[in-house]
Amino acid sequence: MSTSLFPDGSRQAITPLAAQLKLSIVVPVYNEVESIPRLIEAIASTLQLHHLNYEIICVDDGSTDGSGDLLRQIARDRTDLKAVLLRRNYGQTAAMAAGFNHAQGQVMITLDGDLQNDPADIPRLLEKLDEGYDLVSGWRMQRQDAALTRLLPSKIANWLIAKVTGVNIHDYGCSLKAYRSELVMDMNLYGELHRFLPALAFIEGARIAEIPVRHHARKFGKSKYGLGRTFRVVMDLFTIFFMKKFLTRPMHVFGLFGLLAMLLGVVVGVYLTFLKLTMGEDIGNRPLLILAVVLFLTGIQLLSFGLLAELSMRTYHESQNRPIYRVREVIGSESDS
Repeated sequence: MSTSLFPDGSRQAITPLAAQLKLSIVVPVYNEVESIPRLIEAIASTLQLHHLNYEIICVDDGSTDGSGDLLRQIARDRTDLKAVLLRRNYGQTAAMAAGFNHAQGQVMITLDGDLQNDPADIPRLLEKLDEGYDLVSGWRMQRQDAALTRLLPSKIANWLIAKVTGVNIHDYGCSLKAYRSELVMDMNLYGELHRFLPALAFIEGARIAEIPVRHHARKFGKSKYGLGRTFRVVMDLFTIFFMKKFLTRPMHVFGLFGLLAMLLGVVVGVYLTFLKLTMGEDIGNRPLLILAVVLFLTGIQLLSFGLLAELSMRTYHESQNRPIYRVREVIGSESDS
């Protein structure tokens, strides 16, 4: 790592990665008109202090408090700011996706627009990224949020997500993260999947690290998060689990349960047939007969779902020329033949 001497006599660390690459700072904004000028100035001051090449992309997610108009005005006066104004409120995941799509940097940094994330932590994220990681996530060790409505649900959610996805980081909800751009381009976001970006990155074979970052109490406005998001997060967690385990082989899960259901149906059917033929018992009104039929039909349906899912996955990969693997590097010269 090199250092640079500034006019005030201080030496600021500049990572080799950050010194060479352009950074894209992506900030989703929703009704944060009081915070926007301070946040932009804080980001610019930090990055200019470290002599970094950067752009700031603020995505207004359909704000109703004048945030969009303010961003439009500031973007006219600043060459380092790009304002992306969405037509309506789509949610944080869509806002992040819009920011990624308009970014031009080789490294992308995301943070919230409410001043609770500290831009001064960005160089530390870059320093960790320079150690060979593809994604570095912030960990708000000392969160300045309400204990009952924010901290407790967050701890439970982080524990559950880590167990299901196998990516053991402490703070999935922290927006302050650094990504290599090629990693972001491989991920499609929808629903509430911005919370699961480390898990999505893990599916793509990324190397992930986590470092403690500062967290400030909210100064303006009110939080946009509540307990109502829990249901959506849980549903998306099922999606992530399926993608992690069976993205390229859905038949393995549908087919397994389908064959088990059919096998149980056949076993129950054979048992009832034995009772009918050898014992002479009446099986027409027995619940077991209904169970056998339901199990067999359920098995056929699950196998059909598996076949349809296989076709969908093939269409998904082939229509986008999306490979089923990711190459980190190729060492050595390739053959001319």
